[in-house]
Amino acid sequence: MKFEDLLLQIGGFGRFQIFILFILCLPRINLPMHFLLHNFLAATPSHHCAIPHQEAFVNLTMEEILLISIPREPDGTFRSCEMFSQPQFHLLLNFSLQPENSSIIQHCQHGWVYDHSQFTSTIATQWDLVCEQRGLNQATATFFFIGVTVGAVVFGYLSDRFGRKAMLLLSLTCTVVFGMLSAASVSYSMLAITRTLTGVALSGVSLIVLPFGMEWVDIQHRTFTGILSSIFWSIGSMLLAMAAYLVREWHWLLVAVTAPCLLSIVCLWWVPESARWLIANGKVKQAHRNLIRCARMNGKKDFAVSQEALRRMATDKKPGGSYSYISLFRTPVLRKISLCSGAVWFGVAFSYYGMSMKLTGFGLNMYLSQLVFGIIEIPAKMVMYILVNRVGRRQSQAWTLILTGLCTGANVIIPNSLTSLRSIVAIMGKGFSEAAFTTVYLYTSELYPTVLRQNGMGYTSFMARLGGSLAPLVFLLDEVWRSLPEVTYGGVAVCCGSVAFLLPETLNVRLPEGIEDVEEAQVKRPPEISGSEGMPLRSLLK
Repeated sequence: MKFEDLLLQIGGFGRFQIFILFILCLPRINLPMHFLLHNFLAATPSHHCAIPHQEAFVNLTMEEILLISIPREPDGTFRSCEMFSQPQFHLLLNFSLQPENSSIIQHCQHGWVYDHSQFTSTIATQWDLVCEQRGLNQATATFFFIGVTVGAVVFGYLSDRFGRKAMLLLSLTCTVVFGMLSAASVSYSMLAITRTLTGVALSGVSLIVLPFGMEWVDIQHRTFTGILSSIFWSIGSMLLAMAAYLVREWHWLLVAVTAPCLLSIVCLWWVPESARWLIANGKVKQAHRNLIRCARMNGKKDFAVSQEALRRMATDKKPGGSYSYISLFRTPVLRKISLCSGAVWFGVAFSYYGMSMKLTGFGLNMYLSQLVFGIIEIPAKMVMYILVNRVGRRQSQAWTLILTGLCTGANVIIPNSLTSLRSIVAIMGKGFSEAAFTTVYLYTSELYPTVLRQNGMGYTSFMARLGGSLAPLVFLLDEVWRSLPEVTYGGVAVCCGSVAFLLPETLNVRLPEGIEDVEEAQVKRPPEISGSEGMPLRSLLK
């Protein structure tokens, strides 16, 4: 007997599954509110060099003071990082005659003046992370994603070793602690450290929630489970736009996006540990208790299974703790899956955060851009629900990522004057990007066996967060060539999307329990099984 057969007896998608999926989806709302927070936390408003001794210019307007103190760009705007060493009063007579002597132009000597019409304060205005310090501002997002990268490795192993529920609770608790400490930061160093630790904690939520839920549902509803979980990400993305619009002070914005984790912690106490994980790790008694609870809640009161039968279901005699990330590369098929899925995750995250962290330049203000980007994700997920069930996971994964890259590259050649067209292409690219992210979570959860599923998710999440860590820094390449960041994002997406064609298909496939369920595909190809039981993974691996 396989676990899927057991799920059919207790109700593969009844009231029990709906109940726990709703609770597990609540933490997903918090993820984008932190992962995309950099757009507002570190926003850089319009600024110019602070002008000393302004009281000497009492007869001049503010515009005239700026005219004689700040050089202009070719388009007529005032420069953000430079000032005249001495007032240029002759510009009052003819402002078009900009000084040709560069020696009278210097970097800001007395700090900066910021436009507070949009933001009361951000970390950029708090610690002057502009001009020469611009790299530190972008690095804040990189520090966060470095934390997420480390957390992926840590929680991927720990959740396979100690269970899904315990590690999810630990992850949420640490998120609240470090999130509040970030809000209380009194220096940039403190913020960088606490945001990194927040990333470590949130990584557990990111990689545990979806597999945890999927291990309780039958084959027919796995796709629905993945899409439902992903929709809650989009809801969180839209809520971030509203929270940032209402809360313009960065300390309180951090509090606003962290506090909802407390609700998830309380609700999680009603979610039982994964019976699939318990059986795979020899914890038969607790698994039996959870299965009985599931059957009763689903109205299957005549369900009965012995603990001895559950013991025979274990497909591998090794305890869960004896597996490690090295196990992902020890056997040929798992090695191929791990290498290819790692590349795909890198490309998905690199392109997704590349687009998500650039909310300007598309003809919309940043709050509206964030809201529209969140809204467009929902129809993208609905379309993916149909596509992944019709054309399969592999084709859907590959083409959504390739089209993301093509849309990103298209905006390089579309003139800035065509703001409407640029907005449409950017929204399409964001939709494809989210579709690729939605598919990759579902796809990867189906590729790895139960005994290694969280290790596999941890490894691929590590690759994704590596891409997410590099994505903010690529914006600094615009100093080399203005369009180089977009070209980089697009090129990586197309290349990594092509790698997805090398992965096996998992449509209507039983979740593999042990490593041999994956590896035996190379030498054995059993008859296909139709109906709700689906077909074994080894029948589709080639």
